[in-house]
Amino acid sequence: MKWQWVILLLVFPSLSVQETAIAHGAKAQYKFTSAVEIQAQYDSGLPMKNAEITVYAPDNPTQPWQIGITDEKGYFTFMPDASQTGYWEVKVRQAGHGTLISIPIKAENSLSQESTFLTQNHPGLTPLQKGVIIASVIWGCIGTALFFQRPKPTPLSSEPSREIVHPKS
Repeated sequence: MKWQWVILLLVFPSLSVQETAIAHGAKAQYKFTSAVEIQAQYDSGLPMKNAEITVYAPDNPTQPWQIGITDEKGYFTFMPDASQTGYWEVKVRQAGHGTLISIPIKAENSLSQESTFLTQNHPGLTPLQKGVIIASVIWGCIGTALFFQRPKPTPLSSEPSREIVHPKS
């Protein structure tokens, strides 16, 4: 009877209303002014203060072209080399959170007037995923309760075993 209460206490919190965790996502957006201005923030809307910014030029995507940090409001501005057209990659990182955005620089005008919102979000779980998680937790609780409710094994007899000796022919 006690194990039923244990199961109820373990299952009840998993059935309660859960809020989506939003602290793990990061997003960055950019706009063109006389330079490229990047705004980095968490999914919650809080700015990514002092986040590390790494800018990669289109002609050398493995070597950082510029390294910097965002200001207190999550902004960072850089002036790309107009002679290098293509996609400039900008990596934003802070405390395990981050995102990567690509900024197109076109040949006809050094800074394209397109503005793109790119994000690396961690979407919430689908109802099917939530159902599988809840079922797994319930199954684990039931299995644990049944494990502790099993009958205790009886100890083996301490009586010495008797060997059967067959006469030799």
